[in-house]
Amino acid sequence: MDRTGLVVLAAALLVTVAAGWWLRTRSGAVRATGEDAMAVTTVFERLGVRAGEADLTVVQFSTAFCGPCRATKARLTQLQATRPGLATVHVDAESHLDEVRELDVRRTPTLFYLDRTGAVVGRSSGAPRPAELVALVDAHVGAGTDGVS
Repeated sequence: MDRTGLVVLAAALLVTVAAGWWLRTRSGAVRATGEDAMAVTTVFERLGVRAGEADLTVVQFSTAFCGPCRATKARLTQLQATRPGLATVHVDAESHLDEVRELDVRRTPTLFYLDRTGAVVGRSSGAPRPAELVALVDAHVGAGTDGVS
């Protein structure tokens, strides 16, 4: 292999490692959103989400064959059992493609966190990190009674 080939190989390896690291750091991280509040509210209303009934409503977009989706749903169910101000809504992404496009859902699970006013206070794509999920829920509804984490 000549010198040019080695340089190209090293550059490709470096780009691959950097892209993998970047994707890993973003996967499941809760981040603030810059979405148009009125447009987003309309989409959630079409899905039957009633954010005003809970301190925090988590809307999870899932698909039938998504393993992380099932684990996330179980984690949310566990949190909901000890935090009465938490409501969860599970949306089958395959059955709601218009809403998926409007909300720019690119992978499952994707979670939207809505406060009592219906404003999106955060969003995560991929299975949320357990510590971040618990911290976000507790910040809006208070800590649970059994130490679920």
